[in-house]
Amino acid sequence: MVAPTLNTMQRRCGFTGFVTLCCLLLLECLKVAGNVPFAQEVSDLHWHRAVATWYGSPEGDGSDGGACGYGSLVDVKPFRARVGAVSSMLFKKGEGCGACYKVRCLDKSICSRRAVTIIITDESPGNYGANIGRPHFDLSGAAFGHMAVHGRNTELRNRGELPVVYRRTPCKYRGKNIAFHVNSGSNDNWLSLLVEYEDGDGDIGSMHIREANSNEWIEMNHLWGANWCVNRGPLKGPFSVKLTTLSTGRTLSARDVIPRNWSPKATYTSRLNFL
Repeated sequence: MVAPTLNTMQRRCGFTGFVTLCCLLLLECLKVAGNVPFAQEVSDLHWHRAVATWYGSPEGDGSDGGACGYGSLVDVKPFRARVGAVSSMLFKKGEGCGACYKVRCLDKSICSRRAVTIIITDESPGNYGANIGRPHFDLSGAAFGHMAVHGRNTELRNRGELPVVYRRTPCKYRGKNIAFHVNSGSNDNWLSLLVEYEDGDGDIGSMHIREANSNEWIEMNHLWGANWCVNRGPLKGPFSVKLTTLSTGRTLSARDVIPRNWSPKATYTSRLNFL
């Protein structure tokens, strides 16, 4: 997937706010009615069928960047060798970015009983999942090989495509707190953020920022992948950031996490996480 241009992102940022606001109001009404659990676990006890392939070098880390926008993060721990691309039904137009899954292959003659845990960082090419009628996981060579019994990693990779089962699992970034990367092109009138190292659900349903000396939470718009933006200004830091997860609606607020003298391309780490 090719990243959008800066001008395209700024236009998209301004147009999606109304739809997002309507969805948030509906969610709040459902919560009040008691129909939406607020702090349930994201874990799925049931395995679902899918198909898996692999890409990159046989023992490689997989994606270089990817459609979620994590960039060079995918090349280092804790992402390294645990990244995966998924078909559109799990990618969810980028809102599935950051979610974690356990994936296990089924052939008992070569597959281990253990599952590999992968983090969604990319979208499968084309419309692979829709064409086969079930979700598709495109794993790094290393992650794909880890599904094999000891010593048969290469043999498993040589099969190319495998039937697998998968289930959702909480993300766990030991020793990490949620961080906010300020994307290139951000300025006092257009601010774009990428969320990193989110424990638990891993995904994002909404984001808001609050300026210095203000009580108003300003809604951010989903831009692309795991990137969010606000097109309003002039904006004055420091900024507090509030996240609400997509899957279970859990909320976290990081106070003054982005300083007054913030800079584009800088990353600011909070003192909080969901787990």
